[in-house]
Amino acid sequence: MKISEFIDPKGIKLQVALADQNDAIDQLIALHDSVGNLKDAAQFKEAILAREAKGSTAIGNGIAVPHGKSAAVAKAAVTAITCPAGVDYKALDGKPSNLLFMIAAPEGGADTHLEVLSKLMTMLMDASFCKTLVEAKTVDEFLGLIDKKEAEKDAASGVKAASGSNKKIVAVTACPTGIAHTFMAAEALEQKAKELGIGFRVEKDGSGGAKDPLTAAEIAEADAVIVACDKNIDMSVFDGKKVVLASTKEAIHTPEKLFEKAETASVYHHTGAVTKRADDSNETLGRQLYKHLMNGVSHMLPFVIGGGILIAIAFLLDDYSIDPSNFGSNTPVAAWFKTIGGGAFGFMLPILAGFIAQSIADRPGLAVGFVGGLLASTGATFANPGGAIPSAFLGALVAGFAAGYFMKWLEKVCDVLPQSLEGIKPVLIYPLCGITVIGIIMCAINPIVGALNAWISGVLTGMGTTSLIPLGIILGAMMATDMGGPLNKAAYVFGTAALAEQNEVGWMIMAAVMVGGMVPPIAIALATLIFPKKFTVAERKAGPVNFIMGFCFITEGAIPYAAADPLHVIPSLMIGSGVAGALSMAFKCTLMAPHGGIFVFPVVGHAVLYLVALAIGSAVSCLLLGVLKKTVED
Repeated sequence: MKISEFIDPKGIKLQVALADQNDAIDQLIALHDSVGNLKDAAQFKEAILAREAKGSTAIGNGIAVPHGKSAAVAKAAVTAITCPAGVDYKALDGKPSNLLFMIAAPEGGADTHLEVLSKLMTMLMDASFCKTLVEAKTVDEFLGLIDKKEAEKDAASGVKAASGSNKKIVAVTACPTGIAHTFMAAEALEQKAKELGIGFRVEKDGSGGAKDPLTAAEIAEADAVIVACDKNIDMSVFDGKKVVLASTKEAIHTPEKLFEKAETASVYHHTGAVTKRADDSNETLGRQLYKHLMNGVSHMLPFVIGGGILIAIAFLLDDYSIDPSNFGSNTPVAAWFKTIGGGAFGFMLPILAGFIAQSIADRPGLAVGFVGGLLASTGATFANPGGAIPSAFLGALVAGFAAGYFMKWLEKVCDVLPQSLEGIKPVLIYPLCGITVIGIIMCAINPIVGALNAWISGVLTGMGTTSLIPLGIILGAMMATDMGGPLNKAAYVFGTAALAEQNEVGWMIMAAVMVGGMVPPIAIALATLIFPKKFTVAERKAGPVNFIMGFCFITEGAIPYAAADPLHVIPSLMIGSGVAGALSMAFKCTLMAPHGGIFVFPVVGHAVLYLVALAIGSAVSCLLLGVLKKTVED
């Protein structure tokens, strides 16, 4: 495919006067919209602005390449504007931009278009070529210049660096979105290496994955490695090599300095420390915390979904009449599914905490976070290390961030140790100190949670059955507060204790508890379908699975969504679950089983009204999610 196939002639405007950066963005988006490249121009603009917030896409030398990847893009395409007078686009070199290309990339699907578009980015590294584009008088001339330059580049592809030097250097380039700066940095380094006569190979970590990945042999033979990246990459493969750490900006504007630094670069010893991110300084603390959180949530999702569905299958295959109190494990086949699914669920909290910590402190944080998540699930205390009151997913969040930031601090402290101890830091000092400290932290937190749980149980018991509708509100809301945590468990234990009384009031309490626990996953599933812009692509894909978990009374299906945005999600779910619990009480619905979801509806008193309570509660939470949650770009 040719570059010109991605540029509609009607998507090009020449000799334009632009007021400022916002005007440039609006005009470029308007061109995309006019030729049918977009499904939603406003949503695509949010993606463009989100990328600009990480750092200006005006790379200097008069060039700006704003780009965004969004579900609002109908097809991969490029629009272009020339502005001979220039516009202030907050370029890295402080100079005005007079040649602007905007790349629109669709979300999901194949990224084969990026290989073609990356060629355009590398062509823009030729200043004389850019000058001719700015001076072009017609659209045909503009496209003709691009076709000519592309043909020249294709003819020159595969040309190796000059052989005047035996020196070999390899490099990796990467930017946050992997669309523009990744390839421009690679091109600048390749051109300079050819000019200097240095044997050179570069791996581009683009949006579609690594392009031209370096082999172990190439890394081993290299005299030095240049890592020009604005995001974290795996540095372990460069252990023992001379490494230069830089940003894509440095590679684009001063590649010769990076090759000079390679002469005297220090030997890199991998200890698991995080590679410096050039864009971190431009990010708010909230944005950084969110990225760490989402790293944990994304790794946790498969365990929640896989384990939850297996548990649901167990209920489907079991016979409730054999032993209602053991529903889900009465038959051998059901017990098999329940055991495997429960085992997967058991990994959920350690995975969440471990990968939050890993995002913050890289490999040293992983083991410490895993242990912190495990202690959150067991409820270990100083008095009872074997476990008491679990602090559940809220405790796992604390464990993940505490483990990550402690290990990051420990790495800095250990920098003063002699070089001779470098090898034992990752295998002895980091895990020993980290696991010990996270054990102390979690054993200190869990008793506080346990005391809170005991107090809540006392309050519920004190309410008795005199105020059933308020009790239904409280029990329903508690089921949606921490979803498997101490508050959820306190409500559930209270419900099962009431069930043991074997009277109508006890059955009504159990019904309110279960409907309150079914609402969160169902509401999440509905919201991902009705309000897709409020969720990431991964969250939208996983959303419908929550229908299954909700109908099976597996509240934990909502945990990844609550963990990713607790301030907006948890209140929304609590209100809907409280409404469902209150309606269940008002309708005098009864339940004689402690679990089972829709599979025990045949034994529910006033089953139709119970479904009404579930539907209304789920709808309330769904609408609140649509109102309170921000769009994913925000």
